[in-house]
Amino acid sequence: MDVAGDLEIFTLVAGTRSFSAAGRLLNLAPSSVARVIDRIEARLGVRLLLRTTRSLTVTAEGATYLSSARRILADLKETEQLITDQSSPRGRLRVSGSILYGKAFLVPLLRDFIQRHPGILVDINLTDTVVDIAAGEADVALRLGPLPDGPLTARKLGETHKVIVASPDYLARRGTPQIPEDLLDHDCVNFNFKRAAPGWPFRKDGNDYSLMVKGSVETNNGDTQGQLAAEGVGIARVCIETVEHQIKAGSLVPLLEAFNPGDGEEIHAVFVGGAHMPARVRCFVDYLIECFASRQVHPRSA
Repeated sequence: MDVAGDLEIFTLVAGTRSFSAAGRLLNLAPSSVARVIDRIEARLGVRLLLRTTRSLTVTAEGATYLSSARRILADLKETEQLITDQSSPRGRLRVSGSILYGKAFLVPLLRDFIQRHPGILVDINLTDTVVDIAAGEADVALRLGPLPDGPLTARKLGETHKVIVASPDYLARRGTPQIPEDLLDHDCVNFNFKRAAPGWPFRKDGNDYSLMVKGSVETNNGDTQGQLAAEGVGIARVCIETVEHQIKAGSLVPLLEAFNPGDGEEIHAVFVGGAHMPARVRCFVDYLIECFASRQVHPRSA
């Protein structure tokens, strides 16, 4: 007995109020559709539809059955889609990351991922503004630094470290800070949005503390901060990956290394987890973990 098929036929008949209309949608003769309805009613022992030569009406029992039938068919469709997605993930995958790490790490990884999963459309948004994943603004985000408590799931990928830098030109004009407090007399490039730890951390005489610094320019991403420092605008505290090439080239000079607390910023993939997590999200997170573990990306492993 094809219960699912019977339910589909009944929902179409009840929805169209016509055996003929339902038959056309299913490519069945009206008489075949009528026999299915008769069989359902005989099995249940109640009348679901009242038929006359000119109209078809759903009974109270029929309305109850219709509501349950639609819910069962929807659940069945969702289950089948879930199983199908597990074997062949598909759909739009919205990925968010900071501008720096998006360009440096996410973008180079996409070619291989797309080749593995041609059914997935990757929609990537690079911004240093934190998107709200719980509100549906993205499926997966690459996050640096401490994570707030919340309903999201996070998988650690690696770790990066910070360095304070300035250009030789800036230091020639303004002098080289010898201790962290000297930064209070300098132009320091900060972020223009709220951060979990707004101050710059230092370690002196075995004690960790935070120093609030100010400057003439703020920006929304670390990549631009490194560029501003290289242009002599001010002093920046950025991820080492942002400015490694400029330090090697001599266009930026590390500062206050003796006071560097060695604080690492953990890199996480953040997403909505749980039993109903889409397969496209699961396979992308697994792919990121694989790439970081195999050193296809540069951040220092945790």
